[in-house]
Amino acid sequence: MHGLEATYRIESTPDQIEARAQALAVEQSIEMPPTAVRQPELLHEVLAQVASIQEAGEGHYRVVLRFAEQTTAFEAVGLLNVLFGNCALQEDVELLDLKLPPRLLSAFAGPRFGIAGLRQLANVYDRPLTCTALKPQGLSPTQLAELAYTFALGGIDIIKDDHGITNQPYAPFAERVRAIQKAIARANAETGGHTLYAPMLAGSPKTLSNNLEIARQAGVKVILTAPMLLGLPAFQELVEELGLAVLGHPAFAGLRIAPPLMFGKLFRLLGADAVIFPNYGGRFAYSSQTCMELAQAARSSWGHIHPALPVPAGGMTVERVEEMLGFYGPDTMLLIGGNLLAAGDRLLERTREFVQKVAASVEKI
Repeated sequence: MHGLEATYRIESTPDQIEARAQALAVEQSIEMPPTAVRQPELLHEVLAQVASIQEAGEGHYRVVLRFAEQTTAFEAVGLLNVLFGNCALQEDVELLDLKLPPRLLSAFAGPRFGIAGLRQLANVYDRPLTCTALKPQGLSPTQLAELAYTFALGGIDIIKDDHGITNQPYAPFAERVRAIQKAIARANAETGGHTLYAPMLAGSPKTLSNNLEIARQAGVKVILTAPMLLGLPAFQELVEELGLAVLGHPAFAGLRIAPPLMFGKLFRLLGADAVIFPNYGGRFAYSSQTCMELAQAARSSWGHIHPALPVPAGGMTVERVEEMLGFYGPDTMLLIGGNLLAAGDRLLERTREFVQKVAASVEKI
């Protein structure tokens, strides 16, 4: 059954687009000339079908292909290979979207916690969540723990490692995680708060397993990882073993896959409870339309798959809190890092200002 649909943007000319679309269908399914197939039934059962072709701006076309769902083997590697395997090497093709038939969708568990579960962990039910990052690179576990303690005193909901801090000699994973988790627990005891720490999990499968056990023993309830650095199938398997909430970081994800699909659907499908992405007007070039489509994809109804929490980030400032929450709404987590750290000796006051602005937004959104 050809129930899996994938939408692509293809660069082509009017006289070539039909042939180009058909070539893409062949490449992503049987990967050989149809005339060379000696089993005629495979042309009906396996060869992808061109469902539609529409103009999408000068020199570009929106092409929908339909695939036999069994060609995915009902697992992540097969799905990704069918959608964007060989054509990832073709610069004139971009993957825009996908539609999964019920049987294929049921093969994926999605987020284990989702928005509701993250809210329960953070004990936040009536407002957007707040997040910040421990940085810069080069700080010792003691220095990072001091930062985390201050952020927690200020009321931040989730304090994450900077994604580049993994297991460097100046901040080894085990020492860092224990020190930061202890510092946050001390701040929570003093304030009655529920701040969570999300350490960065990275490395080989053996390293991931070892570090996961360290995090669990330290009392960590949320982890940060970059699905594309791990590899999406490895990320999916990690989520299955975790039992912890997952923040998905966008590092290494700048492929020719539309951001709403990559972050809003694929990261979510494979288990991310929250998806970090570059917000419009920050250090990156995503448009406001792309950001809204991404947030909607992360939170929209999708069978049994829990919604994921969108986390706009990347050069955001406290002054933009009201604007961002008016744009994204309450089921959002704002991630502000450098703008808080720039406050220097006023870090605690600046952190509290961020938290208070988010709390005050409840009546306005």
